Amino acid sequence: MGKNKKNRSGVVYSTSDNYDYSYDEEMEEETLLPAQQDLRVMLDRKQRKGKTVTLVTGFIGSDDDLKDLGKKLKSKCGVGGTAKDGEIMIQGDFKEKIFQLLKDDGYGVKKAGG
Repeated sequence: MGKNKKNRSGVVYSTSDNYDYSYDEEMEEETLLPAQQDLRVMLDRKQRKGKTVTLVTGFIGSDDDLKDLGKKLKSKCGVGGTAKDGEIMIQGDFKEKIFQLLKDDGYGVKKAGG
């Protein structure tokens, strides 16, 4: 990611000749091994106009690894979905199938909700 000069959080001007504004790089969270993950699989209908989605929450790791796992689950279920903010949303009721897929891959996973 390039340096965004509009993201200077409070620095207005410096009179120092050798001043170099240092940008705080976001630390990418290290992805835990599948056995160390504590994932929850649940169904959700809230704020989705009555449509059922399967949520996988509790993923700890980088966004790229989250998206890779989401892509794998979407392809295995043959449906769409999204993966962001540590959460994978799969369209439809695939709670049992996703639970079994994650368990077979060695993830620590539990069913949540009703």
